Amino acid sequence: MRSWISLAALIVIASIWRITSGEWDIPLGDVIRFLIHGGSEAEAIVIRSVRLPRLLCSLGTGGLLSVSGVILQGLLANPLAEPYTLGIASGAAFGASIGIMTGLFIMPCAFAGALSALILTFMIAFHGGHERIILAGVISNAILSSGVTFMKSVAGDKLGSIVLWLMGSFSGAGMNDALRVWSGALIIILAAYIFAPALDAMSLGRDYANVLGVNEKFLRSFMLVITSMGVALSVSSFGVIGFVGLVVPHISRGLTGASHRRVIMHSFMTGTLLLCLADGAAQFLGELPAGVITAVTGGPFFCYVLAKK
Repeated sequence: MRSWISLAALIVIASIWRITSGEWDIPLGDVIRFLIHGGSEAEAIVIRSVRLPRLLCSLGTGGLLSVSGVILQGLLANPLAEPYTLGIASGAAFGASIGIMTGLFIMPCAFAGALSALILTFMIAFHGGHERIILAGVISNAILSSGVTFMKSVAGDKLGSIVLWLMGSFSGAGMNDALRVWSGALIIILAAYIFAPALDAMSLGRDYANVLGVNEKFLRSFMLVITSMGVALSVSSFGVIGFVGLVVPHISRGLTGASHRRVIMHSFMTGTLLLCLADGAAQFLGELPAGVITAVTGGPFFCYVLAKK
């Protein structure tokens, strides 16, 4: 119980830091007054139009990606599974790049790309079984990254937009983005919480899940589609932010145990905190993309988990 209270307190402290700090500091009392009563001052406009939407987007995306990682690791019984390593994020990036290039709606293109990447990964891993799913994800990543590179090579005057977007950033996020990402995050966490006992069984292996009467095909299909939709929503809004779905579930399992209901809730809270801090660090270092920070910190962690496994 104490760890949950501490985590909630850290989220509040990090949120206060993010909304009061920036190019100029704004006292917390003024922030509260602006949020409640409004105002036409420059500080009030910055808080309502810039800092609050960016904070909400980083919190919601962190929770969404973290719970997605919990779902994928439980479904596949693989500690390395997450949207980035399975190629889902790269597929969404490729689809969104096509949307940017052609002027189509980015969200449907990103979802189609994410789902196509997931299908490609499972097709590659079909004959080798789920123990080769990560290798298949690496192959899918390579194929789709080549597609993204091709899109960049023919992007012309849209190259800058694609490159900046691919790095993953919350700069320019608005309240509509926050509403979308929080809607997706709540849907994913609700689905994951409902099917948590089945995920407990799946994480122990397919045979064990079958003995307990888990409808494996339905559960895998439904949860993978839900996860792909959430990742596509995140990627189409803010670009590729990798390794959050890998790092956070491992931290949460180490603190709460293996029960998915505890891991899901703890991962959601931890993910919101870590991505909020990552975005703050990125802004402090000169408005770097948040995806750069998560890649720098998540890459070594990936190597550690791989070596330990």
